[in-house]
Amino acid sequence: MSPRVLAPLALVALAACSTTPGDYPSLAIRDAERVRGTLQPPPPYIPPPTPAPVLDRVAQLRAEAASAHSSFLNEATGARRAVSAARGAGVGSESWAQAQVAVASLEAARSRAMVALADLDRIYVDAAVEATELDRITAAREEVIAMVEAEDATIAELAAVLR
Repeated sequence: MSPRVLAPLALVALAACSTTPGDYPSLAIRDAERVRGTLQPPPPYIPPPTPAPVLDRVAQLRAEAASAHSSFLNEATGARRAVSAARGAGVGSESWAQAQVAVASLEAARSRAMVALADLDRIYVDAAVEATELDRITAAREEVIAMVEAEDATIAELAAVLR
């Protein structure tokens, strides 16, 4: 049989199903299906406080980063002088080599602050996983990030002069 003949026959067969007499349930919404009441939002989550030993470690790491940043700033003064002296000097000259060593020393000094930042990152992740309060950890971490970013900018500035 061709599809042209089958299609009308299928429609007739399906229409016959709906005309059979019988007692069918109503399709109207029943009382049990009606929505009642109001949805109350759950109480806000208040994380437990960060344990005191963790906060002590955060304070220690922040102090270590501040000390490292202070040392970096002291070394940056000497590095700026060395880079200024090497300005215009040829690559491989004595003043250029001294400036390169000074910038490398700054990069080593920056690593002390970056180690403290890495430890703060680990503490931050641990606290987030344990769902404890993050405010004080975040504040210390952001402060150390700002220090490291300032150090990165100084190193990039001096390295650009030497190129």
